[in-house]
Amino acid sequence: MKIPLEITFRDVEKTESLERLIRERVKKLQQVAHHMTSCRIAVEKPQRHQRTGNPFRVRISMRVPPGHELVVRKEPTEGDMHDDLATVIRKTFNSARRQLKDLVERQQGEMKVHPEQETQAVVYKLFKDQGYGFIKTVEGRELYFHRNSVLSGDFDRLEIGTGVRFVGEIGDEGPQASTVQVVDKPGARVPKTGDEEIDLPPGYET
Repeated sequence: MKIPLEITFRDVEKTESLERLIRERVKKLQQVAHHMTSCRIAVEKPQRHQRTGNPFRVRISMRVPPGHELVVRKEPTEGDMHDDLATVIRKTFNSARRQLKDLVERQQGEMKVHPEQETQAVVYKLFKDQGYGFIKTVEGRELYFHRNSVLSGDFDRLEIGTGVRFVGEIGDEGPQASTVQVVDKPGARVPKTGDEEIDLPPGYET
């Protein structure tokens, strides 16, 4: 994630086991949405709550490009009165995972490539060790992208010339691709010898 994970406890004892549980669950969320850019967790025990039932409140806030923010909360309720805090956390993360999965499936559905459609861009520069690269559109625009922006964990599959579809946005340092999806037409591959020309698809000349 671009922004470090935030975990806050309010009127609740912070324990190593609870923090470990939360971090493990966040990793599972990242497996669903590799391009998630931030996640904030708040665990608290409101001072005023009903006499019976679960007294804890858990809130999960996730930001997913381009511009989606999902908020999932578990409020103190009359039900689940026997649930301890760890169980409440698990249930809240289960709800978050379902919502996140639905969002990712909608994003991928919107980006599906039909047979008559062409590749939107190709990977133009790639810095795998640093976890980022640049794509070049048919109009000649160059856009930065981060490994977390590549759907389905496909960053390691990318090569120079790989065909992609993308969703663009304006980032802190200019235009960037917030979501990148590898398409079936991979384009050219990286030459095996040093100074050979890369044969990019038509329209993507350097």
